[in-house]
Amino acid sequence: MTIEELKSLPTVVSVSIAAKALGIGRNKAYELLNEGTFPVEVLQLGNSTKVPTMALWRVLGLLPELA
Repeated sequence: MTIEELKSLPTVVSVSIAAKALGIGRNKAYELLNEGTFPVEVLQLGNSTKVPTMALWRVLGLLPELA
């Protein structure tokens, strides 16, 4: 994903979108979630797992650049 794409993400994103931003596949992302080793904080919202965009930016080292 480009910086512009990352900057335009909504407040929370799906695990699939987070995986794309991290450069990993969807299956690997869910494998890491199941192991408890996904590199970004996640939110359980009912049956959905969401990733806060700010947490994703933090892991990617983009917060200073985006501020």
